[in-house]
Amino acid sequence: MTSALVLLAGALLAAGLVALVAAVVPTAPQLEAALDRAGEAGRGSGRRRDAGPVTSRSERLGAALYRRAPVPLSERQRRALELQDTSIAEFSADKAVMALVGAVLPAVVGLTVGWLTGSVGPLPAVAALAGAVVGFFVPDLLLRRTAVVVRSHAVEALLLYIELVTLERLTNASAPQALWNAAQLSEVPLFLQVRSALERARLEQQPPYPELRRLAGQLDLPELADVADVMQLDETGAALSGALRARVKELRDAHLTQEQIKAGAEAEGMTLYMTLPALVFGLIFLVAAMLKIFGA
Repeated sequence: MTSALVLLAGALLAAGLVALVAAVVPTAPQLEAALDRAGEAGRGSGRRRDAGPVTSRSERLGAALYRRAPVPLSERQRRALELQDTSIAEFSADKAVMALVGAVLPAVVGLTVGWLTGSVGPLPAVAALAGAVVGFFVPDLLLRRTAVVVRSHAVEALLLYIELVTLERLTNASAPQALWNAAQLSEVPLFLQVRSALERARLEQQPPYPELRRLAGQLDLPELADVADVMQLDETGAALSGALRARVKELRDAHLTQEQIKAGAEAEGMTLYMTLPALVFGLIFLVAAMLKIFGA
């Protein structure tokens, strides 16, 4: 038992030293990534290597883990994180914390059981490794479960943004000014993303419409690209208030239809749970009658 504890402690100490050295030693910057970020066509590849803003020690650890992790993030996960206004560094920090918790708890339980039974064996080490792997993927599962809800909230926020833009247009604001003023009225993640895109276009001294289309493709929100198309009609002198009202009505009806379909599917899924009590009561009466028949 003493030798097993010594081996386990040595393995944990060695793993901690390796992780500490990997987190502290700086990596050489890649010139290709910097050139990709500088170019318009390379924004996607530069964004894939960027872990987002780092403001705390946990996010610094998450950024280091993201740069060295063998499992990359999918585009769907990136969209979900951007819609939640969660950086990749923060998400990776959550994965590191959950992996650490998943490794420590089974090891402690295994050591406790081994101390009570008098033989430790390799079970705590195996349980710690399995718990670390499971804990590493727990944030992925949670993000996947909340992705549909997050997208629904993003669409609702976008509909509100279109209505605010319409109100700004009714006050005789120009199309770029209406887009900017409406984006300042909320702090939800979608408004922050739109505000950042508009600020980027303003700093580049470019019209905001291509930047909004790029953001729509990045977030997989084609409705935002429709808003950019409608607002760009301002350059031709067209009246936008009526077009915006018609478009927001179409989008709201489509969103309501999707929510009704989703609610109907969930209600149908609950039918099984509603019939289980009736089946239980039916089996109770049926078992009593069958026992009486077989007993006779």
